[in-house]
Amino acid sequence: MNHLDIVKNLGLTEKEARVYLSCLELGSSAVSEIARRARINRVTTYDVLEKLMQRGMVNATTQEGTRSYDATDPAAIAADITQRARDFKSILPDLKRLRGDAIHPRIRYFEGLEGMKAIYEDTLRAKTEILNYCNSGEVRHYWPSYDEEYVRKRAKKKIFLRGIAPHDKHGISVHEQDKAAHREIRLVPNDQFLFSNEINIYDDKVSIISFKDQPIIGMIIESHAIADTQRAIFKMAWEFADGNGKNRRA
Repeated sequence: MNHLDIVKNLGLTEKEARVYLSCLELGSSAVSEIARRARINRVTTYDVLEKLMQRGMVNATTQEGTRSYDATDPAAIAADITQRARDFKSILPDLKRLRGDAIHPRIRYFEGLEGMKAIYEDTLRAKTEILNYCNSGEVRHYWPSYDEEYVRKRAKKKIFLRGIAPHDKHGISVHEQDKAAHREIRLVPNDQFLFSNEINIYDDKVSIISFKDQPIIGMIIESHAIADTQRAIFKMAWEFADGNGKNRRA
């Protein structure tokens, strides 16, 4: 495709595209020069320039009674188009719901230690607090530098974590460091609730890591509905749990 066809793909007519490219080539110029370069009559060029100005693709200046026109920087136009595309993409789920389309969860799968680390890395982009079910010993067994490489990063980013963990030596040790690690852990009896995997709930995502499978496997599920349901279940469990590993009674 040539330049004219590509510029027309921005939603311009052929005359509008020709005038824009002429302005770009000439720099700040009078209507007569632009009309000559675009091979369009002067009256029509005035109308086209007005339309391009409304679209933010051309600017006009007046000096000593003479009006000149200049093309907007193509990089600025590209950035604006990119941002508008992002904005439109961000409301796609809502638009699909309006249309009656089913929204299917997006699921990504991971494997091995590096895959597990990629899942944790994703949580470091969380805009909400992280709700967490964990086995404090399991994750540190497979990732000995977990506290240095992940927990400190999360705390530095001020991403708060609320977690539920078994009441064992690992859970107690982690619980004692809550304040420094920007989190709150509640412990549950490990003879009743022994977790062999880890679940994190954040933003519109639920991540699951299974340490018992070899190699380690994990997934990130992106679904507003699933994340909200898991938050509600976590809230129930949170009210039941006690920081000292005892069940709370009504």
